[in-house]
Amino acid sequence: MEPKPRIVLIVEDDAAVSRALSRAVRSLGFSVYAFESGEALLASALPRSSAVLLLDLHLPGIGGAELISALAADAPDLRIAVMTGRDVAGAREACLEAGAACYITKPIPRSDLAALLDS
Repeated sequence: MEPKPRIVLIVEDDAAVSRALSRAVRSLGFSVYAFESGEALLASALPRSSAVLLLDLHLPGIGGAELISALAADAPDLRIAVMTGRDVAGAREACLEAGAACYITKPIPRSDLAALLDS
């Protein structure tokens, strides 16, 4: 039996950051699907089971905690890592309470990214 593909979903509205993160994740042996908004991810037909989601906290449209809650209901085994370049008071707690597995600040060192995706 073949192992399940290692899939990483990225939701990041900054195109340059999304491209750089996608390249880094691919170099670690993962398949990557990138979205510019939470709404685009929710509208996609991609299976979310057994995937890891790298989610930018500050997106236009649906907010981080709201998106996490929607995804947790839809795909309870989706592992969500919230990323932010601006750590706002209370955001970490709100995201973790909504169902995120972890909350990390950008930029993310490659070694930390590898550890996160392999854990």
